[in-house]
Amino acid sequence: MDWNIRLNRALDYIEDSLADEIDFDYAAKLAFCNRNDLSNMFFVVTGVQLSEYIRRRRLSLAALEVQNTDNKIIDIALKYGYSSPTAFNRAFQNQHKVSPQYARSRKVFINTYPRISFQVTIKGDVNMKCRIEKKSAFSVLGVKKTFRNDSEENLIPNFWRNLPQETYDKIIEQASDEPKGLLGVCANFDGEHQFDYYIAVSTKNSDVEGLGRIEIPEATWAIFEGEGPLLELINRIFVEWFPSSGYRRADNSIPDIEVYFDYDLPKENYSYELWFPVVKE
Repeated sequence: MDWNIRLNRALDYIEDSLADEIDFDYAAKLAFCNRNDLSNMFFVVTGVQLSEYIRRRRLSLAALEVQNTDNKIIDIALKYGYSSPTAFNRAFQNQHKVSPQYARSRKVFINTYPRISFQVTIKGDVNMKCRIEKKSAFSVLGVKKTFRNDSEENLIPNFWRNLPQETYDKIIEQASDEPKGLLGVCANFDGEHQFDYYIAVSTKNSDVEGLGRIEIPEATWAIFEGEGPLLELINRIFVEWFPSSGYRRADNSIPDIEVYFDYDLPKENYSYELWFPVVKE
């Protein structure tokens, strides 16, 4: 089933549940994925975090109810997930630029966000270099930092830029296995928005003080060759390749991996591979 169909199934449920508590595990089940993949895929396709989209939709419906019913504003706030008038008033003003009371009394224009409907077009007009390979298990050693995928700014490049030279040298010293090069490893997805990111190398060495180890199990990988910024290629992989490939991403227990061939920090123009664990549909 194509990703656009899957996302629409999940979004139908979310839309029907905006005035209730949303079961994200159930929404993900409708999309035949886990909740982290649902959130990631939504962001890749739309450029908006799923949590932010839901917030905008709820505040849009709340504003319509404020303006077109006599329901108490506190009741409307509770209906759309706000436990206090203060929190609702702040969120309402951030989106609509006026208070709920003002919106009701003056009938001003409000900033509503319509429901999204996914209609993904598979262009295929630019080649993607991809191969499917089964790889044995291997270990990586590196430094770890925890991030969230619902933050407005991608903070991972800062992690690379701010890596102390002595730490960088310590990591490079451990390189002794395939894949060769520096690795960016996205692991330990918590099913919400949090994950760990390792700057690491593949190694056969034992544990090293100050470095974290993660075991990569045997898996089948979709490996994509790229050059330059990653996000454009990642977007194409999820929007173009996955819907038409007959593969889906494997369980979140297996990380995603970036492979940088030179033992040097990623620069503006660099060659790399993106490894996604996959299973046949």
